[in-house]
Amino acid sequence: MPSFDIVSEVNHQEVLNALNQVERELANRFDFKNANPVVKLEKDHIHIAAVDKFKLDALREIVLNKLAKRNISLKNVNAKPAQVSSVGHATQQLTLINKIETEQAKKLVQHIRSLGLKVQAQIQGGEVRVSGKSRDELQAVMQSLRQLDFELALQFKNLRP
Repeated sequence: MPSFDIVSEVNHQEVLNALNQVERELANRFDFKNANPVVKLEKDHIHIAAVDKFKLDALREIVLNKLAKRNISLKNVNAKPAQVSSVGHATQQLTLINKIETEQAKKLVQHIRSLGLKVQAQIQGGEVRVSGKSRDELQAVMQSLRQLDFELALQFKNLRP
């Protein structure tokens, strides 16, 4: 039976490329010359730090801009509130979302069922598998999900005939 998976993933190689571009830009920017900005990737988190809140905001904008230019959806980047120390040093954590949470997956399944097509949708961990007898109906589901303004960026994988 034909099927495909709905996932929400971030390409880690593109994240690394974007952060390398950030490092190169920071080396050339005059306003960051003695500011000691820090951009560090740890698994699914990007840690950024600067000497004050103003520089941190500018650094976050640079990071988000480079991620967007590398075709990484900013829907999959969650910025936690900035933390400012007593001496003014500011840090922030940007979380990369690489799976569909259960509540979001339930919304997707509910939307797919509301289409009235003869397809089945089931939640499997951090992804949703859609299967049906007709490939045309599966493509109709894909088209509907592309038009849906969902909280995360959705990708379709493993289209099986």
